[in-house]
Amino acid sequence: MTRELFGTDGVRGTANTYPMTAEMALKIGAAVGRYFRKDKSVAHRVVIGKDTRLSGYMFESALTAGLTSTGMNVLLLGPIPTPAVGLLTTSMRADLGVMISASHNPAVDNGIKFFGPDGFKLSDEAELEIEALVKLGAEPAQSRNIGRAKRIDDGRFRYIERVKSTFPSGMRLDGVKIVVDCANGAAYRAAPEVLWELGAEVIPLAVSPDGFNINKDCGSTKPRIASETVVAHGADLGICLDGDADRVVLIDETGAVADGDQIMGLFASRWAAEGRLSGKALVATVMSNLGLETFLNAQGVGLERTAVGDRYVVERMRAGGFNLGGEQSGHIVMTDYATTGDGLMAALQFLAEMVRSGKRASELAHVFEKVPQLLKNVRFQSGQMPLEEASVKAEIARVEQNLVGRGRLLIRKSGTEPLVRVMAECEDEDLLSQSVEAIVTAVEQVL
Repeated sequence: MTRELFGTDGVRGTANTYPMTAEMALKIGAAVGRYFRKDKSVAHRVVIGKDTRLSGYMFESALTAGLTSTGMNVLLLGPIPTPAVGLLTTSMRADLGVMISASHNPAVDNGIKFFGPDGFKLSDEAELEIEALVKLGAEPAQSRNIGRAKRIDDGRFRYIERVKSTFPSGMRLDGVKIVVDCANGAAYRAAPEVLWELGAEVIPLAVSPDGFNINKDCGSTKPRIASETVVAHGADLGICLDGDADRVVLIDETGAVADGDQIMGLFASRWAAEGRLSGKALVATVMSNLGLETFLNAQGVGLERTAVGDRYVVERMRAGGFNLGGEQSGHIVMTDYATTGDGLMAALQFLAEMVRSGKRASELAHVFEKVPQLLKNVRFQSGQMPLEEASVKAEIARVEQNLVGRGRLLIRKSGTEPLVRVMAECEDEDLLSQSVEAIVTAVEQVL
């Protein structure tokens, strides 16, 4: 069966256009309720969190209506990070967790992510079954069995305490000045509170969400202002989260940005030296830089690559018994602490290393030299399939041949946005630029 609704991270799109409409959200809610409420003799519950997008109100109400119509009891968490939903799904003994968020996407987009009772994102197989149930339609509960909805006011505080518990006991952040960019998103209150409670001097950025400014010129995808603020204030570290706080990039005291590859490289090398890196390998995606692989291999640490998407990273980690993985974009998954990427937890682990070692961020955040990498995106319209065009296929084959023995090429459709992503790596930067531009041009010509 072909996936029509679900991408690499749930259902996602522009709000009020298919599939992200209130009508479809109601149908999805009813289908998910039907899928999880298999034993109708017992009460079932679902927790729902959201980020700060205006459309979150609409989708929260629609999903609640669909879920309660099938007899599911709904616990509404309000604005809260995605990893908090995974955490609270298990701690509140829920059958299902739902996060309403389009992560790093612009405010006009939104999405729906699902977590199973174990706190992990649903498998492809489960999502396919849910898609089939959406087409079949709702199976409403009898009138007396309709579910209830309840607002949970302390979800953020439960999450804060869990995040703080991952920081070494007895260690404090006294004297550490931190700029934290919350992307006007789900962690706009939780992240500054965690850092302040651990003793840091906190300079918060992008903590005034208005429904429209999430990820706008801020956060992990646009760290320029945070970088400038770190330098201007003489801060020790900058932490840039994305809209739902499951991603992070770090900024050292000089204003230089460290992406997920550098953070994972540090963690993997330190954990391996301490004997706590399960399987002596890091799990990352095909997007991770070749420099990371070379760095790890030199230390006897393997690199397991997966398809793009943190859920595929987690699936490989669980199958192979690995405890560290993530993406270059900043998803850092540490299954010793959480079931999904958690930007704030990753930042705390980095801060713990700063305190333990007495080293500056710049000494820890750049552990390997990157192979020059270039990524460009080409946006397309619904229904277009540029990668299927003969001229594009021919150009890709030509460029791949040119790169044999000198670099690598990765072309793919985004699973979260209508984009063709063109990425190449090559030590020869002129060849690198020419390779990417040739394919981008070929794609643009057929659109």
